[in-house]
Amino acid sequence: MTPFTVPRQNGATLIEVLIAIVVLSIGLLGLAGLQVTSVQSNHSAYQRSQATLLAYDLADRMRANRTEALTNAYLVDFPTSSSSNAVTGTRGEKDKAEWLNNLALKLPEGTGKVEKDGSIVIIHVRWNDDRGRIAKSNAAAGSPQLFTYRTEI
Repeated sequence: MTPFTVPRQNGATLIEVLIAIVVLSIGLLGLAGLQVTSVQSNHSAYQRSQATLLAYDLADRMRANRTEALTNAYLVDFPTSSSSNAVTGTRGEKDKAEWLNNLALKLPEGTGKVEKDGSIVIIHVRWNDDRGRIAKSNAAAGSPQLFTYRTEI
């Protein structure tokens, strides 16, 4: 009589498959978290780019209307964010109102400040970047972003 032999097991057991699925799931969750952080960073960078372009826009307007720019027609000190500024008056007042309207439309709670020291102009753009902030701590929440541009007109 020949002894009974147990056949060799081929393939993976159910427990090995379950462990592989758990490890894969943890890796995919990590990738999803990285994707969220990437989207937030891209949004914040987009807003920073908008602030830069808007500051350059006002500087170009001031250079085009240098006479009024040198007589302080463009000075403003962080008004409340509003896209309903009246576009009337002199060219400098119109430029300033259009700029403030654009800030409010393109940046959340966007507003600006313009200072002048002789022919040096300092343009500040401020906005709320809570949506793009990656590390949300109590101290950082609600604190605005500020972009400053210095130029000579």
